[in-house]
Formats: sequence, C-alpha cells, structure tokens
Amino acid sequence: MTFNVPDVADVTGSVKSALLAINEAKDLAGLKIVKTEHLGDKSALSKASQALGKLAAENRAELGKVVGSAKAEVTAAFEAKLKELEIIRDLKVLSEERVDVSLPASKLPKGGLHPLTILTNEISDLFIGLGYRVAEGPELEAEWLNFDALNIPADHPARTMQDTFFIEPLESKLVLRTHTSPVQIRTMLENKPPIYVICPGRTYRADELDATHTPVFSQVEGLVIDRGITMADLKGTLDYFAQSIFGPNVKTRLRPSFFPFTEPSAEVDFFFNGRWIEWGGCGMVNPKVLEVCGIDTSEFSGFAFGMGLERTLMVRHGITDMHDIVEGDVRFTRSFGISGR
Repeated sequence: MTFNVPDVADVTGSVKSALLAINEAKDLAGLKIVKTEHLGDKSALSKASQALGKLAAENRAELGKVVGSAKAEVTAAFEAKLKELEIIRDLKVLSEERVDVSLPASKLPKGGLHPLTILTNEISDLFIGLGYRVAEGPELEAEWLNFDALNIPADHPARTMQDTFFIEPLESKLVLRTHTSPVQIRTMLENKPPIYVICPGRTYRADELDATHTPVFSQVEGLVIDRGITMADLKGTLDYFAQSIFGPNVKTRLRPSFFPFTEPSAEVDFFFNGRWIEWGGCGMVNPKVLEVCGIDTSEFSGFAFGMGLERTLMVRHGITDMHDIVEGDVRFTRSFGISGR
C-alpha cells in the first residue's frame, strides 16, 4: 500500500491486518513471513512512516505519534507470538527427540589400538617366539646410561642441545632418552649372560614435525649376548625379522657404517617393492660397552640392532606422511581394523 497522504484510518487498518496475520501464524517459518510483510521495509506501516515527510508540520507530529504507537503495538504482538511459537517448537523437540538414559545401550563402540602399538605387539610376539624377552626402561634417563655407557664421548654431536632434550637443571644429568639403547645397558648391568632381549619404546630428539620426522618417535632394539655370537647370527636374525614383517621374499643387506656402541657397525637395508630402503643400524656390541657392564669379553660377545617403528609402519602400509601417524585422527586408526590386544 502506498500512502500519499497517510491518515489515522490507514494506520489503524494496517495494524488490524498485521495483528490478524500474527495471530494466525502456525509456526516460526510462517511468522517470519508475517514479519517481512507487516514490519519490513516495504510494509504498509513502514511506508506510512516514510510518507510522514510529505505532511505539513502541524499534522506530522500528531500522525507520527499514531504511526509510532501502531508500530510498537505490532512489534509487541510479534514478540509475544515469537516466544509462544518457540516454546511450542522446543516442547516438540523434547518430545520427539527424548532419550531414555535408563535403557541399556544397544551398541557400544569398539575401541582399538593405534597401528604403532599393534606393530610393537607383533614384533614383540615375533621375538618372544624366538626365546627373547621384552625389556623396558624409563623415558627420562640418566645421561650416563644414554651416552657414556654406550661409548658416546662428551664431545659427540648427539650430546649437544641440537639433538637432545636436556632436563633442567642441567646439573641433574637427565635427558629424554634419544634411543632405547639405555634399556640394553640396564639389562646388561642387571643380568648375567646369556641375554636375549627386545627393547621397544618411545624416544625423543629435537626434530621438527614434518612428513618424515617427528620429535617423539618409537624404536625397537634387539640385544643378544652369549658365547660364540657372530655377525652371521646378526644377519640371520635380521633376515628373519624383515621377512616376518615385510614378506617372505624380502632381502636384506649390510653396509659398513659407524656407531660408538658397536664394532663393527653396519646400516641394514631391505629390498621392498623394487627398491632398497634404509631400515636401521646394527653391529657387534663394542667390547668397551660390554666391559662397562661387567661382562667378560673373553667369554661373551653379542650383537645389537635398532629400527624406527614409524618408518617400518610407513613402508609396510604405504603411508607417505608422518602427520597421519602422530595426529590421532581416528579415521587413520580405523583403517587398520580393530585389535583388542
């Protein structure tokens, strides 16, 4: 409706139409349409308010009061109807979506282990079947056990702040272990040979999290101390390990390397999906390490090896980004199935 010269009758008629429409609204969607038609910018009341400027000054004030009062009345009616319909909506939702919490659950979600835990259990079972036992140790470790006992000298780069998380105060000589090798030292200090242990666990190094690195990662290390142990025993163990994890046709090779705690030392690679992949380090336990642990090197020798579990998991299952392993997305974990072990 267009008001060229609005009067009281026009305003009164608009109020009656608006109140009737508001009263007849059945739901919130219908009330929204009513608001647009009777209180919106193109409504009769709004046009009447806009047309006030065309009136003479002596008539404008009186009719302005009427228009203002009409708008207030319609707005109040709208707000009351809005509250009424909201209450009706809420009661309907409560009724239709009511849940009886006293009823027994019909289906409980199954929990599962992280793929790294599943892999750790698999490797542990594999070596337990060979007569090994699983050895564990603290993640907050003495600097002597993490470095010195392993023949890692004080000026070795691995002992700098760049690679190792040192615990304050520095005089405490405590670090977050950089490998699980301290577990091997603890085992040799507390047990007499023969020793056959597998040492899985979390380790820490000052790396940035990216597609192939993480500051918190998992390792598994093996240690054998007995009479007559040679590199041939090490190679046979690594062949069996690799074939059990990656398949019966997997081959391994040893490349000469250097580690302070083994002599001779080697990098172990395995051939998988048409290419050689670096897997970890290994070697014969350095006699200096055996002597520190009180083992007679004239009678006993041994080998040790260590692999990253994340890398093992990534290669075996074609995972290309470390973020998938460490960020805890349940969709990633579920893709490996449910395991309750």
